[in-house]
Amino acid sequence: MEKSNVRRVILFPLPLQGCINPMIQLAKILHSRGFSITVIHTRFNAPKASSHPLFTFLQIPDGLSEAETRTHDVTLLLTLLNRSCESPFRDCLTKLLQIADSETEEKKQRISCLIDDSGWIFTQPFAQSLNLPRLVLSTYKVSFFRDHFVLPQIRREMNLPLQEQDDPVEEFLPLRKKDLIRILDAETEVLDSYSDMILETTKASSGIIFVSSCEELDQESLNQARQDFKVPIFAIGPSHSYFPGSSSSLFTPDETCIPWLDTQEDKSVIYVSFGSVATISKQEFLEIAWGIRNSDQPFLWVVRVGSVHGTKWLEAIPEETIDRLNKKGKIVKWAAQQDVLKHRAIGGFLTHNGWNSTVESVCEGVPMICSPFVWDQLLNARFVSDVWMVGLHLEGRIERNEIERAIKRLLLETEGEAIRKRMELLKEKVGRSVKQNGSAYRSLGHLVDHISSF
Repeated sequence: MEKSNVRRVILFPLPLQGCINPMIQLAKILHSRGFSITVIHTRFNAPKASSHPLFTFLQIPDGLSEAETRTHDVTLLLTLLNRSCESPFRDCLTKLLQIADSETEEKKQRISCLIDDSGWIFTQPFAQSLNLPRLVLSTYKVSFFRDHFVLPQIRREMNLPLQEQDDPVEEFLPLRKKDLIRILDAETEVLDSYSDMILETTKASSGIIFVSSCEELDQESLNQARQDFKVPIFAIGPSHSYFPGSSSSLFTPDETCIPWLDTQEDKSVIYVSFGSVATISKQEFLEIAWGIRNSDQPFLWVVRVGSVHGTKWLEAIPEETIDRLNKKGKIVKWAAQQDVLKHRAIGGFLTHNGWNSTVESVCEGVPMICSPFVWDQLLNARFVSDVWMVGLHLEGRIERNEIERAIKRLLLETEGEAIRKRMELLKEKVGRSVKQNGSAYRSLGHLVDHISSF
């Protein structure tokens, strides 16, 4: 039974794995600081309420068909959700406020604010009409969130001669022009309009919470963002550090991963995972398989069901190759990533560079091999390889020779040792941020005071 706290916060996550985890982590943090928590969520990708008995969970219909829930077009999915969830969300929140108003003084709990993902664009005007403060949660790196609003203008003015593809993009550092081409490939008029609405509703909000960023990772961008948005900004991350090992996975992790890692030598295993959304072709899948195998290093490889086009799981790999892979490593459908990354046996992480994965890797001091696919992943990978220099970049080449070479460079050669030392320094620097008097710790205190002032 949830303990009765004086103030209640309403949370509304986007139904994507990379958005649910940070929102639930924020819920745990705020609950530990004395707030009651209500989570409004969609039927699609509903978080597991039974895993969080201290919170109240309220489900709303999302109107998605079965086919729509399977789409790989994230922009289309978010557009559909914003259209179909507006009315059910309004009804749910209105009812909560009415109940709160009707309670006796003895039981009364004031609803302090709404915290939702920046991708919900209908909530700001509604919250404003109710005089309910709305704070925006962003799961992006601060620099990407701030700079991605210039993408429509960059695309209109784009002139990228092939010979200049390695040049930096001055409006969006440290991206290179070849990265920008891949980001803008997915850009559409729908996405332009959606980004404009995110910018408008964020500027009208009562504050922005960067749940996986801190001054140590984003100081310059935070200073610029405060000037741009002119609302309070709270960089409280890495949020998972406050409750280590806690997650709200939509997938069931394979519990044999840690016992298997226990049998491996220190820093010998390459961990391979491309997150909860990315999909690859059969050919890319085979190239990764052969690259891992040819490196002759032990590996733990997460192959999400349905992540390879045209297959359910491992059918694209010949049986003989599977046998060879199984002799050296382990393939699973999902893993408890935080637990894996902190294991002594992990020596490197071949990753898509989603921001959550990137920050988790930094927090555990695990150097990366970067293979970004879309959107903010391309910027995150550039910070890893070019700015912090704590990883290697495949530069879009998902080829067996490139993968084999990168694994060997990272795990076996002096270059990898230098990368590991830089990563240890970055780990210590970011780790200090969440400790008492660290930048994230102070920012969290300011956030609690801000919410309490409503």
